[in-house]
Amino acid sequence: MTTITARAALLDMDGTLVDSTAIVERLWWEWAEPHGLDWRTVLETVHGRQGWQSMAMLLPDRDHGINIVENEQMLDRESIETDGVVEIAGAARFLQSLAPFPHAVVTSANLALMTARMGAAGLTIPALAITAERVANSKPHPEGFLLAASILDVAPADCVVFEDSGAGIQAGLDAGMTVIGVGPHAPKFSPTHHVDDLTGMRIDADAAGFTISFG
Repeated sequence: MTTITARAALLDMDGTLVDSTAIVERLWWEWAEPHGLDWRTVLETVHGRQGWQSMAMLLPDRDHGINIVENEQMLDRESIETDGVVEIAGAARFLQSLAPFPHAVVTSANLALMTARMGAAGLTIPALAITAERVANSKPHPEGFLLAASILDVAPADCVVFEDSGAGIQAGLDAGMTVIGVGPHAPKFSPTHHVDDLTGMRIDADAAGFTISFG
């Protein structure tokens, strides 16, 4: 059993709290196919980032304005097409256990998409949500996590991040935070710790904040 002490928990959404893999991959496949892009490269690029940034990386010579328009179109579709969106195992109970303590969602989704997916998965949205509209820089830039820590008035070193993607894990580490990677793909991105899902997480009050036990 591993136990760490923290004063705030910062949680990614897709792949960490919510399983939306089928929808994300289907919509990105529809976008990528006309461009003749390698599907494996697309999957390695899009997870954890804002859509316009992924498009820019995949089509570096394309006008940025087109990426912005197509990203908005994709976000609109994602906010409507929520069939099959479910919680990551243990997410609802984990969020409930965090309720007395400082915590936030930090996601590359916009507010509408976050609200739709959290609702479809039956999850309570934390009082603080850092969505795409609130940052200038997408993950792997640490801006979102640092903004959440600042609003919660907690030092980055006292925050623990829960993330599944390479971009998100890098953002958390670069913010100077402890990062718990969630899911089967997280270990290859070298998080501080790793769990398969959120079923084994235990939260207990502590004089310094709270402890998180797992493993």
